[in-house]
Amino acid sequence: MNKRQLLRTAGTCALATLSASAWSTAQAQDFPPKKNVTMLVGFAAGGAADTAARIISKKLGENIGVPVVIDNKPGAGGNIAHQFAAQGPSDGSVILFGSVGPLTIAPHLMKLPYDPFKDLAPITMGVNFPNVLVVHSGLGIKTFADFVAYAKKNPGKLDYASTGPGSASHLGGELLDDMAKIETTHIPYKGGAPALQDLLGGRVSAYYSTLSTAQPHIESGKLIPLASTGPQRLPALPKVPTIAESGYPGYSATNWYAFVASSKVPKPVLDRWNVELNKVLKDPGVVKELDHHGLTPQPGTRDELAKTMEREHALWGRVIRDRKITIQ
Repeated sequence: MNKRQLLRTAGTCALATLSASAWSTAQAQDFPPKKNVTMLVGFAAGGAADTAARIISKKLGENIGVPVVIDNKPGAGGNIAHQFAAQGPSDGSVILFGSVGPLTIAPHLMKLPYDPFKDLAPITMGVNFPNVLVVHSGLGIKTFADFVAYAKKNPGKLDYASTGPGSASHLGGELLDDMAKIETTHIPYKGGAPALQDLLGGRVSAYYSTLSTAQPHIESGKLIPLASTGPQRLPALPKVPTIAESGYPGYSATNWYAFVASSKVPKPVLDRWNVELNKVLKDPGVVKELDHHGLTPQPGTRDELAKTMEREHALWGRVIRDRKITIQ
């Protein structure tokens, strides 16, 4: 290659690098998107995911000056919304309030039309919270010890609701069954609201519910909280023990929701979403409102979320294999 060809090649490479840099800068400057932003939620309105998303989206819209519209797409344990996000536009106008189930559990249970680790890009963790095992007040069970004793005497008779197959509320029940050597029956729903409706109607015995969903009915006396699923007691329910301290040390099954988007979205836009969402998650007013519903905001980096997804994927994979869990 002669000197003229070398110069031509170098010039072409420089132009390509400049073009790529200019494109990335343009993408970063084109924020927020010129149209409304859609925040997908994989569960029905009224549950914890929907509650948290609406609190966060309101402040987010105020900050970026563009309306943020909640789009509930319940079904398949949240996987419908996750597939929609994976196949979504590349301009960053659609973000997903993703959950632990579809992001880390479902890949072990079913063949998905998307790969959470390839088709979805992490933005930031959103909120983290335990569930509360609650029963209808008419069931006659008053304590967690009563629940376990009844389940041991009546294998399979106690059933429990979850927000869908492979959800944290499902596997939380599976984990207790395994550790307590009991047999309960899993009843999946399309979200927290319909699960709660059937629990209140006495059509299901128990529910590993979020505090935000169950709290009004705990306060009214319609539901009895037996135990929480996290490592510490909930501040809002200081007299309710954790399952871990009730004879099953090491038990922990917490929910988390995180923000992700299609992996087609350019990195500068994903980075900008990380900045804006973290700003909201650190806002004192938002923190207070989320805390009222038992939801703990978890701002963080994109890399931290990626590592959490990998860790949880490995953890629940082991539980699913040990319990021989399948989805019929």
